[in-house]
Amino acid sequence: MKLSYQDLGHGIFCIDTFYYRPNLDGCYLIRESDEAALIDTGTSHVVPAVMELLALQGLQPEQVKYIIPTHVHLDHAGGTGQLMAALPNAQMVIHPLGAQHMIHPEKIIAGTIAVYGEAVFEERYGSIVPVPEARTIEAEDGFELSLSGRKLTCLHTLGHARHHLCVWDEQSRGLFTGDTFGISYRELDTDQGPFMFLPSTPIDFDPEAWHETLDRLTRLNPEQLYLTHFCRVDQPALRAQTLHEEIDAYAAIAKGAPQGEQRELEIKQGLDRYYRAQLKAHGSTLSDQEIDEVLGMDIALCAQGLEVWLKRQEKQR
Repeated sequence: MKLSYQDLGHGIFCIDTFYYRPNLDGCYLIRESDEAALIDTGTSHVVPAVMELLALQGLQPEQVKYIIPTHVHLDHAGGTGQLMAALPNAQMVIHPLGAQHMIHPEKIIAGTIAVYGEAVFEERYGSIVPVPEARTIEAEDGFELSLSGRKLTCLHTLGHARHHLCVWDEQSRGLFTGDTFGISYRELDTDQGPFMFLPSTPIDFDPEAWHETLDRLTRLNPEQLYLTHFCRVDQPALRAQTLHEEIDAYAAIAKGAPQGEQRELEIKQGLDRYYRAQLKAHGSTLSDQEIDEVLGMDIALCAQGLEVWLKRQEKQR
């Protein structure tokens, strides 16, 4: 994989992992003095690009201190084991609920192969290497890390996944948000700014918890968001307002879909209509085909997640 990255200042670099396409998925290198950390990893295909960027920065593999997957979805954590093998002093920092999935990844591998098949799995994700338990730090809410004195704080952020962490960097006053602060693809930017998109990917969508998480993160008064999908976005309070509205819209679309075998399809069609209208209001000039190319995969995954949420709600009644 070729190296494509952006220097975002504050010793922060966003590396394009080329997951599916350029500008969809990134991981972050933070450098402070003679130490470095990685936040999210993309898939195992990213390893050569990470090693190349380290070399360009005059860093040795031994100087990477932490690898921090925000959660175990493979577009965020699939390369963790491979990078741990290549970076001998690094420790994996992860929420306790996600740790065993990285130490014993068999369940994740089997589940992903069941969805995509072995050939697609190998092409898209490569090999998933177990992370040694002895090199694992389980980070509860508020857990603090030091990177040459630069404080990074791990925050447990519910809504997208029960084991999701965001990382607060005091120095940049930035949040590394994984999927918690939404998705914003650069192809959807207009004169009105970034277009924010909520990922209700299976299986842990929780609207009430997500509202609380966004409120908590906004109270930190961050100046920028470092999104895995994709890169830096500014004006966090404004972005949070949009996502609050989308959480409620998602719940309404899901609850309004008729029950039956076609409910997930009805939800998907509802999300399609919702986002086409939102994009038009945002000033986007993309054609329907171009919107499908950028958002089609995400909308399908969001519909799956909302169907899982509805079924969970129905079981609890």
